[in-house]
Amino acid sequence: MRLVLSLCAVFLLIACDNHKEKLKILQGYAIGTTYTIKYTELEPIDFESKIDALITAINKSTSTYIPSSDISKINAGDTTVVVDRYFEEVYRKSERIYQETDGLFDPTVGALVNAWGFGPEKPLNELSQKQVDSLLQFVGFNKVALENHLVSKEHPAIYLDFNAIGKGYLVDVIGRMFEAHNVTNYLIEIGGEIRARGVNGEGNHWRIAIENPNEDGTRSYAQAISLIDESIATSGNYRKFRIDENGTKFVHTINPITGYATESNLLSASVISTLDCADVDGYATAFMAMGLEKTKAFLKNRHDLKVFLIFTNEDGSYGSWYSPNLEL
Repeated sequence: MRLVLSLCAVFLLIACDNHKEKLKILQGYAIGTTYTIKYTELEPIDFESKIDALITAINKSTSTYIPSSDISKINAGDTTVVVDRYFEEVYRKSERIYQETDGLFDPTVGALVNAWGFGPEKPLNELSQKQVDSLLQFVGFNKVALENHLVSKEHPAIYLDFNAIGKGYLVDVIGRMFEAHNVTNYLIEIGGEIRARGVNGEGNHWRIAIENPNEDGTRSYAQAISLIDESIATSGNYRKFRIDENGTKFVHTINPITGYATESNLLSASVISTLDCADVDGYATAFMAMGLEKTKAFLKNRHDLKVFLIFTNEDGSYGSWYSPNLEL
């Protein structure tokens, strides 16, 4: 699900010429989606070339859509690939979230992502239970290891896919680059995942709007919130799905336990935290697989996460729930 800056924030950001720090806006394409970056600067720095270099580096390390990337070579069975610090950090974050969510966030679900038609490989037609069960033997983050910068897999067919955390991670890497250049006020949005620090051009906290789960292509907003040195990521199945010739709907969030690409009663999960954007990206994906009640139970002991959920009631109507620590 894509998060869009609220109109009031856009107007506030444009009207900042009277401030010492001049607002800059950068827009472009990265990892199969668009990005928008807003920041204030005291002195001019060519950040576009630096951002392009980071995008190239992340793609070379973790993009399953580039055959020559490190992750593609590992998926193809190359055991000699020495992974870089980007790959290692994404791997370690994924490993932790995998353990915390009892396997409902699992980057080894890649074989199933491809089979259901949501990855770079050719999908399988009309998957049977037998085929799903066969692919499930290659799923499980406990079946891979990373030691001395080398990845080992219990079976060559295990397919790593960090796309569920990748946008958030690129957001973090760019944010850290800004901070290394003493830029303290910025908002980075890549494909709807956001990291915000400091204030906007008017000296106010950055504000964003969470979309309603409209399947007809229209856009409306469920809630506006302020980000106070926080990140937000949203996962939803109402935009990215496919319907087969029999009218069956398959969504891009694959349940790594069952192996199926079927909807839970949760339509979207927005997660806000002072943690990295990669972290909230991973949790949002896991919550979509958990469904409403399991997500609420998980959050009872996670006061570091603020969450806004949109779900389907039994009668087909929409409902929403937000964690007590989220101020609306």
